[in-house]
Formats: sequence, C-alpha cells, structure tokens
Amino acid sequence: MSGFSQWLQQLNFGNTAELLITALAAMFCITVHEVSHGYAAYRLGDPTAKRMGRLTLNPIKHMDIAGLISMAILGFGWAKPVPVNFGNLKHYRRDTIIVTLAGPVSNILLTIVFLTAYYALLTLYILTDLPEWIQYVLLFFGYGYRLNAALAMFNLLPIPPLDGSKVILAFLPEKWYWWLLRHERYGFLALALLLILGVLDGPLSFLRGGLLSLIDPICRWPIALISSLIG
Repeated sequence: MSGFSQWLQQLNFGNTAELLITALAAMFCITVHEVSHGYAAYRLGDPTAKRMGRLTLNPIKHMDIAGLISMAILGFGWAKPVPVNFGNLKHYRRDTIIVTLAGPVSNILLTIVFLTAYYALLTLYILTDLPEWIQYVLLFFGYGYRLNAALAMFNLLPIPPLDGSKVILAFLPEKWYWWLLRHERYGFLALALLLILGVLDGPLSFLRGGLLSLIDPICRWPIALISSLIG
C-alpha cells in the first residue's frame, strides 16, 4: 500500500481537525462493514445480531479501539465481529457466502459513493467560491474512498479470519470446515505477522489500485455535469 501510505504522509496529523475527520471516516467504514454482515444474516434467518443490538450504525457498538487506530493510521484494521449463528441459516453454504461477502461489498459500494461525492465537491470547490472549511469535507470523502477500497480488498484476502477465508471454507467438506474454524486463531497470528513484515503491502496496493481504476470512470460523471451547469 505504498501509494496509500505516501498519501497519508502528506496529511498533517498534528492538526486535530484532520485527525478527527480521518478517525470518523474509519469508524463509519468499519461500522457499515459489520452491520452489513449482521443485516444479511438477519434477512437470511439469523436474528442473533439483532437480539444483541448490533444492527445499528452506532459505532460505539462495533468499535475495537486498537483496530480503529490501526485503520486510521495504517489503512487496515478490525472491529468487534458481529455475532452470526450460521446454524440458523436456511441454505448453509449459499447463505454463508452471502453473509460473508456482505461486508466487503458494502465497502465497495461506499467507495463508489465516496469517490463520486469527492469528485462533485472538488469540482464545486475549484469552480465556485466555497468556504475554506469545505477542505475538511473533501478530506473526509478523499480519505473515505481510499479507506473503503483498502478495507474491501483486505477483507477479501483468503487468510483466516478474514472474510475471503470464510468464502473458501463454505466450499470445503464439513469436517475440514470445523477443523479449520477451530484453528482460526492461528490464522490471525499469521496475518498479523504478514502485515508487520510488509509482505501484504504489494498485493494490497495492487488490489486497491485495481479496484479504484475500475470504478473511477463510473464516479467521474459529476465533473462534466457540474462544469457544464456552471460554465
């Protein structure tokens, strides 16, 4: 994630407002990710998350402080997992995949929304006389679309306990599934080691860049529209 890291280094984190805005963006991205898992499970027959009060956009219900700090500074992080009882799902393998992918898909959709909003506001800022504080809104959208793209690609990696690994587990024979699930904590240790050593920086940068390159043309439409209306 070298490009993302370089962008982060340009920010003045000594500025309290900027740090607060980036933290808010991180909280929003993580919260939507977790709620999407729980809501998908709820619609497919598992009320566990709803009963435990986790189908809420209140970030306090989902935040893990260490994960939030990591997300804001390093571009990857974690939250308290939304509880899902996969035994309540009507079509176990199919529904497991849907519930698992709901989180990353929500972040991809948010990437599109944030990038579109960023282009629209940036165009207005350049062509009109908007107040200077709009720069902080731009920071929110600019950080948000990068962060959502990074979060989506990170969670799709096939490494336990990330979402990508659960998709693969859904296709395995049941005895393998439960064996790997019992040893999932070792996958977390391996993941942490890979992140510390920087082994995943290249693949994550490539995946994030590929996603942004794919959706960028879709999100640029406000530039031409606003330019034509104002010009």
